[in-house]
Amino acid sequence: MHAGTAQQKLDLFSSFPPDRQDQLLENMGQGMRMELFAAAPPGLRRRIQCANGPQAMVAQDLTEAKLFRAVYSNRQLDEVLVDFWYNHFNVYLEKGADHYLVTAYERDAIRPHVLGKFEDLLRATAQSPAMLFYLDNWESAGSQSPAGQRRQRGLNENYGRELLELHTLGVDGGYTQKDVTEVARCFTGWTIRQPQRVAEFEFNPRMHDDGDKTVLGVRIPAGGGIGDGFQVLHLLAQHPSTAHFISRKLAMRFVADDPPETLVKRMAATFLKKDGDLRAVLKTMFDSPEFWSRRAYRSKIKSPLEMVASSLRVLNAQVDFTFGLNNQLTQLGEPLYRKAEPTGYSNSGQEWLNSAGLLARMNFSVALVNNKLPGVKVDSAHSAEGVTLGSPDFQKK
Repeated sequence: MHAGTAQQKLDLFSSFPPDRQDQLLENMGQGMRMELFAAAPPGLRRRIQCANGPQAMVAQDLTEAKLFRAVYSNRQLDEVLVDFWYNHFNVYLEKGADHYLVTAYERDAIRPHVLGKFEDLLRATAQSPAMLFYLDNWESAGSQSPAGQRRQRGLNENYGRELLELHTLGVDGGYTQKDVTEVARCFTGWTIRQPQRVAEFEFNPRMHDDGDKTVLGVRIPAGGGIGDGFQVLHLLAQHPSTAHFISRKLAMRFVADDPPETLVKRMAATFLKKDGDLRAVLKTMFDSPEFWSRRAYRSKIKSPLEMVASSLRVLNAQVDFTFGLNNQLTQLGEPLYRKAEPTGYSNSGQEWLNSAGLLARMNFSVALVNNKLPGVKVDSAHSAEGVTLGSPDFQKK
């Protein structure tokens, strides 16, 4: 099966009985399997993916679903917001158990809350096994708690720090290192039941630091148990610094890399008045003169995901499978679900402006219109009469 086109190899492979096909797939090298993959029908592609490694199929299915939704969904604002909030509450797919936990995290913690109350979204991410594992809170125990003394475990401040710096108040939000420590104490005992098997949120009182705490000047009395964490989340969700930080980040994503402070303040006022209602905050932004201003028009450079998805949509591309597209996104600098740092990818379009990134975008555009991307088909006549892929219409919002 070494010689011939992919279709010829597929025809030869299909001539064997099913049991013999499975044996052939097992003995093939991965490179040969992927040559067959490009011409294979969906059922055979699934078998090839299994032969390459069943564990990898979790990530493949996750990225494929994201790309198909980005290209074909009629609910485009929802998809943009899911991407925005996943990035805000970033979890790295390749960290241990998170390889299996991220699918449920995006589906259950992020997606249902993107147009709801911020506090509900915050609580859902805080209790997600994916977040607890990623930022190591599932192992955090009060030093004087029974589990802390018996297992010689200590306090882990990772989640407490990122909760304040990245999820709510922002780095200039007015908290101190003492607040980070106190928040971490409040979330001791927020853990995971059997992370490699059951992977459900669990509060373990034997790990919890049940003493008095003070967060941002607010006393949290001893004996609160799991309620200590909920009290912190409520305090942060209602805080003016959170309102401003979240509003600015949304405006940065949708309006400009340096959004007008007048707009950010109006959005923050809505956030506080409407109890963190994200739909209301977005409406304030979309109804604003700043959003529709000349200054905002074409002021944003698209992220690689946005550029790829919008290119496919405007050309009415037919996507059979997304393996090649996912590779393209990696080359463009935005491998999906694989940002290792909790910061997520930058919302600043300027971050994507570099010579290597622009060259990769041009190479993608050429490959797309010439039908050189595996799994993607473009009508060349349609693309010839449309917008040039390298033009500002494709690169900017």
